[in-house]
Amino acid sequence: MFPPGWPGLGLLLLRVSAMVTSIAGVAERHQNQPSWDLLGLVPLGAALCAGFLTPVAALLAVTLQLLRFGWSNASLVCVSVTILNTLALAILGPGAYSVDALLFGRRLLLTNRDD
Repeated sequence: MFPPGWPGLGLLLLRVSAMVTSIAGVAERHQNQPSWDLLGLVPLGAALCAGFLTPVAALLAVTLQLLRFGWSNASLVCVSVTILNTLALAILGPGAYSVDALLFGRRLLLTNRDD
């Protein structure tokens, strides 16, 4: 389902929110030092923001947040809010303003039935 209009805009904002909170949560742990897990987050964040394979990218982001909670002393509130946002995105889908909508969007199916 790829809703346009205000619901589609709301899903776009939810995608951006999930991307920003996922990256910011991991980046706060590595403030002044480079980290390979941050480099891995850039493609995941780009996929979430653009709406490319949204359910898969959202579930990967949830897994990453669960791992982050296990690895570090991250706040349960921050991790749970990010997980809830990302799960909602995985359930709702990308919306009309996404790469998924361009690739898998609504199609007109015509049948040639001789009745």
